Amino acid sequence: MTTMTWDRTGYRINGRPEFLISGEFHYFRVPPADWRRRLELFKQGGGNCVATYVPWAWHEPEEGTFLFGDRPERDLEGFLKLCRELELFVIARPGPYEYSEMVYHGLPEWLVKGHPEMHAVGMDGKRRWQAAMSYLHPTFLAKTRNWFAAVCPVLAKYTVSRGGPIVFAQFDNEIIGIHEWFGGWDYHPVTMGFGKADGRYAKFLKTRYTDIAALNRHYGTNFLDFASILPHEPAAKTIEERRRARDYHDFYLDTIAEYCATLVDWMREFGIDCDTCHNCIAPANHVNFRNWKSLATNCIVGVDHYYALGMDWEQNNPTPKYAVRMFVEMEMVRALGWPGSVYEMPGGSCSDFPPITPEDAHCCYMLHTAYGMKGLNYYVFTGGPNLPEIGGMTAEYDYQAAISARGEVRPLYHTQAEYHRFLHDNAWLAGSERVADMHVGLDWTTFLKTGFTSRQDDMVADGEAVQLLHKGFLITAHCASRSPNLIDITRGELPTDLPIFIPAAACMAADIQRRLIAFAQHGGRLLLAPVLPHLDEQFRPCTILRDFLGATPPKLRLRSENLAAVCVGPVSPHATIGDIWEMPAPAGATVIATEKFSGATIGWKQGNVIWLGIQWVHAFNEELTAMRWLLDQLGAPPPAVDCNNPNVWTSLRTDGKQSMLFAMNLFSAPMACRIRVKQFDTGEIKLAPMEVRTFLIP
Repeated sequence: MTTMTWDRTGYRINGRPEFLISGEFHYFRVPPADWRRRLELFKQGGGNCVATYVPWAWHEPEEGTFLFGDRPERDLEGFLKLCRELELFVIARPGPYEYSEMVYHGLPEWLVKGHPEMHAVGMDGKRRWQAAMSYLHPTFLAKTRNWFAAVCPVLAKYTVSRGGPIVFAQFDNEIIGIHEWFGGWDYHPVTMGFGKADGRYAKFLKTRYTDIAALNRHYGTNFLDFASILPHEPAAKTIEERRRARDYHDFYLDTIAEYCATLVDWMREFGIDCDTCHNCIAPANHVNFRNWKSLATNCIVGVDHYYALGMDWEQNNPTPKYAVRMFVEMEMVRALGWPGSVYEMPGGSCSDFPPITPEDAHCCYMLHTAYGMKGLNYYVFTGGPNLPEIGGMTAEYDYQAAISARGEVRPLYHTQAEYHRFLHDNAWLAGSERVADMHVGLDWTTFLKTGFTSRQDDMVADGEAVQLLHKGFLITAHCASRSPNLIDITRGELPTDLPIFIPAAACMAADIQRRLIAFAQHGGRLLLAPVLPHLDEQFRPCTILRDFLGATPPKLRLRSENLAAVCVGPVSPHATIGDIWEMPAPAGATVIATEKFSGATIGWKQGNVIWLGIQWVHAFNEELTAMRWLLDQLGAPPPAVDCNNPNVWTSLRTDGKQSMLFAMNLFSAPMACRIRVKQFDTGEIKLAPMEVRTFLIP
């Protein structure tokens, strides 16, 4: 029997490293008479798995009436039997939410319209968008359990342990997205138990603070008991308000974790024994899953990675900014312990314009491979008629897919087949790691885009630390021919082999600050920007790291107030795009950066720690020289890859026996370059627009 296993390094099929190559294939949309032909096309093109939603609205059109075979488009078992016959794995996605541009996101109309009492609400008590449910509302849970009791036994008969094709079962779809897109967190009083001593929120606060006096000291309030406390809106201003808002944020995530664990428990209760998975919409969502112990051992959390879904999308093709975001997300998934998995890889677009071109798509797929993607699911591989009962949008769900809604083979199919041949010919890459010459340390709280911190009191907001990473440091690193990887600084032993860059915000937990101090005391090298933290994660004064370095509070100099130019070491002065912070060098420290016009100190080196007060935004070539000089000061090794064109980015991957160099041109014009890896030299080469070229390194 064919088996699939996985760990943080990748997937294995029958014990051998292989890529998971899946395509979204909606049995309820694709004409059943064409199921076999299209599945065979996918397999002939190199695929080994298909994924499908199992829409609640489609199979329970009226409450209590479950239909799984009354018409060919509802023949779920027939589809699963065919996948088994063709030896294709299946990722089954029974919801309860299945977005897929369906009416009410795949929820039955009778549920949405007939039970307004369970809709998510804001702090004002007003209902969110009509299909946004309060996940833990007892009515929603009861109806969802009924659905799982009907659908899970059908799926359970076809899991891999029983000789079937289902290798993963996905619980729900893009958790939190349905709330964030339509107004923010859920404040349903019944779900959250406001005003009740045994309500979820009151019990959460009691667990966190033990007694009401401790909570009142933290909040600056005089509540009589936990049941009387209501949450504060996210747009908090004072420190005390921020604490209340963050507590509710943490509580809200706990409710999401409880909901997910409930769905997985029901899957197990009703017979599904395969591993589970989930698709996240953004990096912050990965972070939300990091401590969900109940899902850790048999669940993979992957991501959705579109680059063009309509006119409002930031980019219409892979760009350097897109590539950095993909790099961060793949690295975050790896750092959190999962194989790099893109459960919705662009296989088209729900809009006909802008077009998804084969050239752009191939570039997208290859750069993901360069950055460590080990499993993918094209969304979608093929479509079909948009069923009037549940389908939104147009009459056909075409998606610009490789196989059109009507079954025509498009050029994108051949592009995907070519890419699959590359993956099969280089299957060793499925177990490879990226060669790094520096680390970027991740404090996960800086990725929780919650707006708890702001520029008030010279603080650096968490979101700004993320921007510094995306728009500044990582862009510069790629252009400077450096190869960073991301590491978790919140747990485990910090590696001392390479310097670590920390995008620092105002808040950092005390234990993380102590970990960084211990790291530095044992020879570790640090570069921190743009500030040193002065609060812990609960906004209490915490200057452990700053005190260790002998530093004083910085002073913010807004770029809008005056022209500012940065001088880093011997690097020529250049204008800074971001704001800067000045801070006198502590006793024993060496000044390494100043502002040209004022002479203010904006960077210093204390032992093996560098602080740089710049909101790094990449703009000038001088920043490449500055980064190289800073890393030299920290004793960084030579670059793993040396490329003479900053507009051509590289990634070097190895499994310890073989190595492959990826050279990436993410621009609309040709690029010439020369790349060296130790004794290997490409010589002068020219890359076409949107080209990712590979070289096997002897």
